[in-house]
Amino acid sequence: MFDELMGRIAGRFGRVEPRRGAEKLLLGLMSELPRKNCWTIAEYVGDPSPDRLQHVLARAVWDADAVRDDLRDYVVEHLGETDAVLIVDETGDVKKGSHTVGTQRQYTGTAGRIENSQVAVYLTYATTAGHAFVDRALYLPKSWTSDPERCHAAGIDENIAFATKPALATEMIARTLDAGITASWVTGDEVYGADPHLRTELEHRGAGYVLAIGRDRRVATGVGTFRPDDLAGRLPKHVWQRFSAGAGAKGHRYYDWALIDIDPDTTPAGHRWLLIRRNRRTKELAFYRCFAATATALPVLVRVAGTRWRVEESFQTSKGLTGLDQHQVRRWTSWHRWTILAMLAHAFLTIVAATERTRQATSTDWISLTCNEVQHLFATLAITPITDIAHRLRCSIWRRQHQYRARQAHYQRQATREP
Repeated sequence: MFDELMGRIAGRFGRVEPRRGAEKLLLGLMSELPRKNCWTIAEYVGDPSPDRLQHVLARAVWDADAVRDDLRDYVVEHLGETDAVLIVDETGDVKKGSHTVGTQRQYTGTAGRIENSQVAVYLTYATTAGHAFVDRALYLPKSWTSDPERCHAAGIDENIAFATKPALATEMIARTLDAGITASWVTGDEVYGADPHLRTELEHRGAGYVLAIGRDRRVATGVGTFRPDDLAGRLPKHVWQRFSAGAGAKGHRYYDWALIDIDPDTTPAGHRWLLIRRNRRTKELAFYRCFAATATALPVLVRVAGTRWRVEESFQTSKGLTGLDQHQVRRWTSWHRWTILAMLAHAFLTIVAATERTRQATSTDWISLTCNEVQHLFATLAITPITDIAHRLRCSIWRRQHQYRARQAHYQRQATREP
């Protein structure tokens, strides 16, 4: 299956050397290395230095966007279903310094506070067979797009302008649907549910959505405009229905749900609802704007709302298993190449697990293969790390020499700047 994956993307490389370098990067990303970057992967796969792998990310001629298209087709071919859900969400990577592309002090859910970080929006394709990333877009704050010199230094094209996270999400969703990918639904959190342009784009395409909104977002009903929490407080007890939002590690996630018709006489034609979720124990409320071109049952909307949490699993497994956030690159091109390879490695683990589940009947004595278990088996049975003592010593010498040269360069630069 790994050879099949490499065969899919082989044509995206003009020369055999960068293709082999990309293969080594993929193997390193799927290894059990505790920290994954060009230095550690180079030593793992037997390269004398990380120069070749850094060349693949920074200077070699290959099209990361074309590989993204291959990734999307690969995921849909193996996991595709007609009622697939596209999930959009962003994640942040805490960074030091100010030269890494897109970095500034901004809120990131990864840290749960404002930190010096880099934020990107990801699109996940989810079905009952599994879920994997199919697209990504780096968020560039205005502090970057308004500074042409800074953008040029990071290798950002001068034609790239500021775009909000919902705008990036809209572009990725449109690109996926325009490629002929069938997805019945789109879901996302409050950042995307509050954006009218994203909702309008989906409605004109006839794509259904279940997008979270805040309790302070006003919605129009047949008798007036209200806050969602006000509407929830007016509902009689009999309208609440108990459904599971999906199976979790400790059982089904049951909530009480209610549905209210909203936005009467809105074009284009279709059905629009406010979906309300109530925690059965704490009574905490959550709200979703929903749209479908045809009448849709409440359990279907509940299923889509519950699917949104799969993107969190994708973030967790891709960062923990395939080094999505462990890159040490600063420039625009290098970031896009590293992330697409990490996404490809994550999709491979997901698809192997899904394939094995369909080949073998689930035993009553153990659970089906997970991405974690597939990575462990692949790393221990299929990947052969270089453990030769002479190679390890050569890598140690190279690191110390490189660090010495870097230190000398820093001191020389400081000496030229001091009066």
